[in-house]
Amino acid sequence: MQRRQLILGLTAAATFAATRALAEIPAMSPVVASGKRPPAATRKFPNASVEAVIKKTVKTIKDPELARLFENCFPNTLDTTVTTGTVDGKPDTFVITGDINALWLRDSSAQVEPYVALAAKDASLRTMFQGLFQRQARCILIDPYANAYMRDPTAKTDLSWSLTDQTDMKPGVAERKWEIDSLCYPIRLANQYIEATGDTTPFDETWQAAMRMVLKTFREQQRKDNDGPYRFNRTASEPTETLPRGYGWPTKYTGLIHSGFRPSDDACTYPYFIPGNAFAVVSLRQLAKQADAMGLDPAFAVDCLALAGEVERGLYVYGRTKDKDGNAIWAYEVDGFGNALFMDDANVPSLLSLAYLGFCAKDDAMYLRTRAVVLSDRNPYYYDGKVLKGVGSPHSGLNTVWPISLMIQALTSNSDDEIRECLRMLKVAAGPRGFMNESVGKDDAAIFTRSWFAWANSLFGTLITHLAAEKPHLLS
Repeated sequence: MQRRQLILGLTAAATFAATRALAEIPAMSPVVASGKRPPAATRKFPNASVEAVIKKTVKTIKDPELARLFENCFPNTLDTTVTTGTVDGKPDTFVITGDINALWLRDSSAQVEPYVALAAKDASLRTMFQGLFQRQARCILIDPYANAYMRDPTAKTDLSWSLTDQTDMKPGVAERKWEIDSLCYPIRLANQYIEATGDTTPFDETWQAAMRMVLKTFREQQRKDNDGPYRFNRTASEPTETLPRGYGWPTKYTGLIHSGFRPSDDACTYPYFIPGNAFAVVSLRQLAKQADAMGLDPAFAVDCLALAGEVERGLYVYGRTKDKDGNAIWAYEVDGFGNALFMDDANVPSLLSLAYLGFCAKDDAMYLRTRAVVLSDRNPYYYDGKVLKGVGSPHSGLNTVWPISLMIQALTSNSDDEIRECLRMLKVAAGPRGFMNESVGKDDAAIFTRSWFAWANSLFGTLITHLAAEKPHLLS
């Protein structure tokens, strides 16, 4: 059974039976089954600083349902997905996605992001972050083209959908789908961590080697001379699970970076994935800014800035399409020959998330035009249903809205009314279960995928703490 086959079309009633087939995907976590946090004695990483934020923030939230969701969701990553230890005398932190017992570079970074600001005054959180940076660096050095990794770096994948993939599967790799954002997320998290704490402890020679590998991989996937070393095929019923030719469809050289897959883990239609390239521009500039703090030499920083410039130029020359009035907006994917796909997917990076990622300001004119079209019926994955309206994903099938998209919509909005409406829909989406899910039916919130999806819970925590700091009147 393919992961995507498992996810598509599952309902709250059907989830348990369907997931029995895969031991690596628990049908229903004890947390969701109870609709509340796990008992204190069973929490994976108890933390007093996080508890203090929960207590303080809940007092500011007038709506008891919203308060309950925050109390459940904000600590979910630490409660259920984090395992700490040591490797070679250094901290080690392994963070699973929730219902899949593997570490995704993207998810693990996004899951712990809400706790970065607390690490400045909390030694245990700093150790947890230090261990995650070390683990992520070792993962990148195993294979920079992988998106997911095993806890045991010597183990072969035990994910059923990856067992027969036709690619260079190395020990320690759980899945080998090349996604630009996989290498961007650890950089984003490291930049936030250094700015919040000033701590450079985790950025040793292992991290430095990993960052050089990141730059090398991005350069390879510009494909100036050939298709590069990465190739992937999978025998699957869904075309989004494999790459044509093993490399993706043909492209014209543009300076942009090729991506095999989107952050949804679905194959790109055109290999120049625009949100991923925009994220790479931001990440490369963050890496250059922090190069000295990370022990990387000035020449490395110069190379990062040069590549960021090449990719940004490619974005503005090749990465745009037009709205119905003929005004420039960002495309979702292009091939360099003039072909462009317009859509958006709830997974981040997305077109909707460009301001959230720091590629542009919230009031940037082209971003606002793009955002308006994303949140319209021109986007084939935007749904306006009986209970929810927002962006979904082909990954979870038609007619489902992702709570993550509602959170990104709120985080990129300057409108109090729009943010209030997003909060209302998030309560509807999570109400039947008390936690956030991957996707929820646009007409019926009882329909959902993934009962234990820590990234969505963490992002909800980020949204509420952001509003508590920036727009407290929306919570009071």
